[in-house]
Amino acid sequence: MSQQYPGDTATIATPAGDASTQKYEEARAAASRAMSTITVTPDPPLRTPPALPGEEEIDAELLSYRGFKFGAAFFGWLIAVSMSVLLMAAVAGAALGTAEILDYTTSDAKAQPGAASITAAGVTVFMLTLAFYIGGYVAGRLARFDGGRQGFGVWMIAVLLAVVAGGAGWVLDSQYGFVDDINRPNVDIADNTLLLGSIAATAAVLVLTLLAAILGGKSGRRYHDRIDQLL
Repeated sequence: MSQQYPGDTATIATPAGDASTQKYEEARAAASRAMSTITVTPDPPLRTPPALPGEEEIDAELLSYRGFKFGAAFFGWLIAVSMSVLLMAAVAGAALGTAEILDYTTSDAKAQPGAASITAAGVTVFMLTLAFYIGGYVAGRLARFDGGRQGFGVWMIAVLLAVVAGGAGWVLDSQYGFVDDINRPNVDIADNTLLLGSIAATAAVLVLTLLAAILGGKSGRRYHDRIDQLL
């Protein structure tokens, strides 16, 4: 760029460096305006795949707390045993009181051995089922997660200890004959009938206590689920 004044014959030129600096500043300002109008969308955070229908969505940080917890199952087993003793003692006391009121004697029970045996077996199975439900509920509450597994653990501990106790009793009886010294009542029931009844009662105890313990564990877990929903 040049300027010419009247009377002058010379041309004054603007230094080329100033023109380059001005163009650089204009380009920089235009680039800054262009960048200010661009919106950068951040990448979405990585997420775990959605849960399948019928499956609950669990936070990955909570997975370490899931699974079988021996401590919870053990304390649930203690509660189940305690409740079994308390409930059977209460039923025995109620039965004795009812027998006194109705004047129901041992002779009457021997006269109808089948009815007395079925009643005693039914009440025993029901009390054990209720006790294992309570034990499973306690285990589910203690563990918070996987209540069904904790209930199954309560039942499994009871079965294993019962097998160990039965084996130890059999060994001791074979050496010292404790069973022969027990004064057992003479019940007028055939051996085959008594054997079948014992097998049926044992199977009912195993199945019903297992289902009750698992159901109790799931019920104990629902307590924490309701709290999590409120929070």
